[in-house]
Amino acid sequence: MAAAAERGERPLVVAIDGPAGGGKSTAARRLAGRLGVPYLDTGAMYRAIALAVLDSGADPDDRDAVVEIAAKADLSLVSQADGTFSVQLDGAAVEPRIRAPRIGEAASKVSAYPAVRQRLVALQRASAQRFGGVLEGRDIGTKVFPDTPYKFFVTARPEVRAERRYRQHREEGKDVERDQVLRDLTDRDHRDETRETSPLTRDDSYVEIDTSELTADQVVDRLERAVRQGR
Repeated sequence: MAAAAERGERPLVVAIDGPAGGGKSTAARRLAGRLGVPYLDTGAMYRAIALAVLDSGADPDDRDAVVEIAAKADLSLVSQADGTFSVQLDGAAVEPRIRAPRIGEAASKVSAYPAVRQRLVALQRASAQRFGGVLEGRDIGTKVFPDTPYKFFVTARPEVRAERRYRQHREEGKDVERDQVLRDLTDRDHRDETRETSPLTRDDSYVEIDTSELTADQVVDRLERAVRQGR
């Protein structure tokens, strides 16, 4: 993939933030395809660090241990032919190992540590400044690329997000209970919104999209229209 910067173009960077289960990952991936720019799931990077932490036997609540592991981890973003970035740890792709619920819970904890975020944000910026991209996460428009004019907050009602996450787990063959999924999601929302560094938040520069009653295609249509009208 030729880098936008190398072609003398200003890379297009779209920030999509929002809570778990809001539909931002699906929307971001599809939007990137329509716009012809890479897709970067920043959450996968934090999950990769969480995987490294758990594989080492360390406790995600042990800040010092996590920071040390994150500093030493051989984490990289590799541009793929399909327009995505593959998150790799020690030279190997981390999918689908990072999608386990325990990795998600650990990722929510390790992502709160400033030293971890600083390292991963540097990687995110370097990749997007070269190739452009649609980036989704919790603080893309507030901390990673606050100057991009294309900022969207994709969310849905808690019960809708929990039901989506429950169905996803069931489709993956995981034995989960609806009530527990909702409790886990509520706990994660609280951690993400109240953490000291880069909490999940938004301001007036964002366009908010509530996906509770929308199909995935309808969400992407709104995002694409907003970006193209702004260019």
